[in-house]
Amino acid sequence: MPHQVLVIVGSLRKEAYSLKVAHALAKAAPASLKLSVETLHGLSFFNQDLEANPPADWLAFRDKIKASDAVIFVTPEYNRSIPGVLRNAIDVASRPPGKSSFLGKPVGIVGNSPGPLGGVSAAMELKRSMSGICGPILGQPEIYLTQVGNSFNEQGEVTNEGFTKVIQQYVEAFAAFVGRQKKAMA
Repeated sequence: MPHQVLVIVGSLRKEAYSLKVAHALAKAAPASLKLSVETLHGLSFFNQDLEANPPADWLAFRDKIKASDAVIFVTPEYNRSIPGVLRNAIDVASRPPGKSSFLGKPVGIVGNSPGPLGGVSAAMELKRSMSGICGPILGQPEIYLTQVGNSFNEQGEVTNEGFTKVIQQYVEAFAAFVGRQKKAMA
């Protein structure tokens, strides 16, 4: 039975490169993983005043994470950090204190950018933020996808052979990582 992986897309834009990358990862996944792509549309803002009686959208998002075996974040870089919508999602899912929905979940982080740095600052910020509220984070290989604007056709399919190879290598490494983590926990 394949490991269930929730792929959280850190952008709301309809034609977001992060969404296209997430779908490319899902398409490239080996049989040992089943990737489900999750956008953050409709997730309300975190407000600690609501924690005693959380909104239904918070509970549904938390349940999707809890039902998964692992999580991959696909994030663009906004102002050398992660987008606010992704920060909000992490705040929603990591609360209340000590009950993070990410606890014990192996995590992968995919940075991407139309520029030359591939979202490395966002990925490092996300890695720093997640380190205390999730399970192990895949350290190698790291993946920072550059020039993403030139890597897809109008249908959202990958057109760059090198890009396809990098995504394939990453998702295969993540599958092995999840397999090792699940075996260690058994």
